[in-house]
Amino acid sequence: MNQEEIKKVLPHRDAMLLIDEAEVKDGVAYGKKTITGDEWFLQGHFPENPVVPGVILCEILGQSTCVLLSKENEGVTPFFTGLDKVRFKNSVRPGDVLETQCKLIKNKGVFYWAEGKGFVNGKLCVRAEFSFALIKET
Repeated sequence: MNQEEIKKVLPHRDAMLLIDEAEVKDGVAYGKKTITGDEWFLQGHFPENPVVPGVILCEILGQSTCVLLSKENEGVTPFFTGLDKVRFKNSVRPGDVLETQCKLIKNKGVFYWAEGKGFVNGKLCVRAEFSFALIKET
């Protein structure tokens, strides 16, 4: 999926749509985000040594995972309900391409649990477990 196709399944727009590409293979969502250096979150984090904030890395993992939820859950918006076992292993900087691998591990009603990892050049940068609630759009 390119970004226009992603917009059909995610409600995020403009500065908060944080994945450039996504695809699903064998129940795993793969996403990509190229960090250009012009992103709003790098303007103050940190001006002389730009590093993608951890919360943004978690959001990229979450958005990558949501492409798995899109097909059978039209008319709902995914909201984070929890982040667990988050670990940051290496920095992500301008010029890097963050590649994600995310999969669902269980669901109960409107709640889904997932795990994800983000890599740059094959090196693990972030890993996390997280959960979502799919809330009906009003």
